[in-house]
Amino acid sequence: MTADATAEGTADGTEVFEEHRPVLDGVAYRMLGRVADAEDVVQEAWLRWSATDRTQVREPRGYLVRVTTRLAIDRLRQAQARREAYVGPWLPEPLVTHLDPADAREQQDGAERAVLAESVSLALLVVLESLSPLERAVFVLREAFGFPYAEIAKTLERGEAAVRQLAGRARRHVEERKPRFEVDPALQRELTERFLRASVGGDLQELLTLLAPDARLVSDSAGKAKAPRRVIVGADKVGRFLAAVGPGAQGPGFGLRFVELNGSPAAVATYEGRPDVVFLLDVADGLIRTVYLIRNPDKVAHLRGVGVPAELG
Repeated sequence: MTADATAEGTADGTEVFEEHRPVLDGVAYRMLGRVADAEDVVQEAWLRWSATDRTQVREPRGYLVRVTTRLAIDRLRQAQARREAYVGPWLPEPLVTHLDPADAREQQDGAERAVLAESVSLALLVVLESLSPLERAVFVLREAFGFPYAEIAKTLERGEAAVRQLAGRARRHVEERKPRFEVDPALQRELTERFLRASVGGDLQELLTLLAPDARLVSDSAGKAKAPRRVIVGADKVGRFLAAVGPGAQGPGFGLRFVELNGSPAAVATYEGRPDVVFLLDVADGLIRTVYLIRNPDKVAHLRGVGVPAELG
């Protein structure tokens, strides 16, 4: 093969890979719940793709999804073993899904955005953590991306009947545990703003009007920053905690930015421009059910500079 032919083949291989990268990124993130881990898996998939005799690959998309899924399963098994020693609750790493209200994605079909928001919501990813790696792979490929059972079976090197059983088990597990409600993004944005205003202002009474009676606060710091290492349950306890720590968190260099994370309005508290805390809320019937507080510096560092400044005055 000539040098020109080799260069042409490399260019074609890169173009094909980039065409399918959004799907690969989506599969890897939903499997792993970590942006960095997903990027590593997709990079490894690229290395394997670039070393493959692509003339023998009839369906590049299917091939690349199979490689990415298998790599993600292997990494997930390793990660699950490490998480047994994790300090405090473990939450997925927040994913930026919308950066700018003027972005062209604002024109994205409403149904399509709803599917995106559901498939990457923090609440759903938390539930997926309780599935086995194979169950999670089947659920992600089937429910988020609509792959046929036959193709999933080929990806996992399992019989189609076994894959259907895995899918049914995973779906029942998720349906039993995931929140059953739809939230208007405008309402969630309003509640997020009121929640932040009450928190930083130490307004306990306002917090109690926003929190569901059985509200929970789940924080993830990995022991690397100050945050509760146990889930706080009950509106009164959650509200008192937030009202006590909110005002003290302010000071020179403190800032807040709004951004869409995992398909929902969220906020990033910064210190001297560095992301410090991420706030994500689960909302139902106009009340906050769960406050997700992510303060693990490894999980928030990639949010530096994203979003728009929040005006809470």
